[in-house]
Amino acid sequence: MRAVVKIGTSSITNAIGELDEGALAKLCEEIVVARTAGHTVTVVCSGAIAAGMPALGLRARPTDIGTLQAIAAVGQPRLMARINAQLASHAVVAGQVLLTPYDFLHRTQYLHAQETLIRLLDLGVVPVVNENDTVADDEVRFGDNDRIAALVANLIDADVLVMLTDTEGLFTADPRLDADASLIEEITAVDAALEAMVGGAGSARGSGGMATKLSAARIASWSGVRAVIAAADAPGVIADAIAGRAVGTAIQPRTERLARRKLWIAFAIGATGRIVVDAGARTALMTQGRSLLAAGVRDVVGQFEAESAVEIVDEEGRIFAKGLVRSDAATLRSIAGKRTGQLPDGVPAEVIHRDDLVVLAG
Repeated sequence: MRAVVKIGTSSITNAIGELDEGALAKLCEEIVVARTAGHTVTVVCSGAIAAGMPALGLRARPTDIGTLQAIAAVGQPRLMARINAQLASHAVVAGQVLLTPYDFLHRTQYLHAQETLIRLLDLGVVPVVNENDTVADDEVRFGDNDRIAALVANLIDADVLVMLTDTEGLFTADPRLDADASLIEEITAVDAALEAMVGGAGSARGSGGMATKLSAARIASWSGVRAVIAAADAPGVIADAIAGRAVGTAIQPRTERLARRKLWIAFAIGATGRIVVDAGARTALMTQGRSLLAAGVRDVVGQFEAESAVEIVDEEGRIFAKGLVRSDAATLRSIAGKRTGQLPDGVPAEVIHRDDLVVLAG
């Protein structure tokens, strides 16, 4: 079985933000156990900024991007050195792969990343993936490795995505605030109500929270990948999660796996605008597998170029699809509502071709 194991910052650092050698050793040993059982493991590991702060004598996490990037530059080699040492003690070779949003935004880079990761696995190496926090402004500011882990799971055709954190899994409420909160052991589908239930960052040492993990699980589910959110300190958690034993919260994959290119459109690249469509176009896109034509366009929101990703919303503002447009925003505004025979010469008949469109609701 092919597994991606995401390790959060809070899972490998102590209360004052320093790397916890015992926790790191425990997780690396479990990775080795999984490999010995015949599984391949790709690790997505957070913690560069947390690892760099003690080296610079810092206790409180700064907020400005320049300082965070500098801390990450100090912490990344320290984090990788400790992982290398732990795996090497078991005669296992690790290989570092640093990714940025650019690697998922551009299709060519996306495929290059896939080729590198697959080749590392073929060579018997444990790839250790991290955001390149020293240059990835948006990711340092807004995200963490959960989304990248889900995209990596899709890249390598993983069977399971294991997201390790400092809680047992997803609860019905925040267990720190509600004594009656109970663990949700299984989720069959990630919907809007479930996403609205979870909150933000769960630890001062990390940038993610249960919301980012649930979002990552949704990406994994659309990829046909089972996801597990579980406590990093649980004994044998990686082996249990891979084997499908009861541990943490398991999110089941969708029965229909989204094709890799369409998943890239849906989740890997950000939307730069919106197209509002009428009810007839919505029905044609959702139930008939049709392309979006200018006749069904009611409004265009934002400024974007041809081949950009945009969200498609109904007249009540509900997002139900996403796709790559064939014309820029100005052109689309000029042809909105027109039938194909009324379009100027050279303007594509399809606003978004069905091959470049992903229905995300309904």
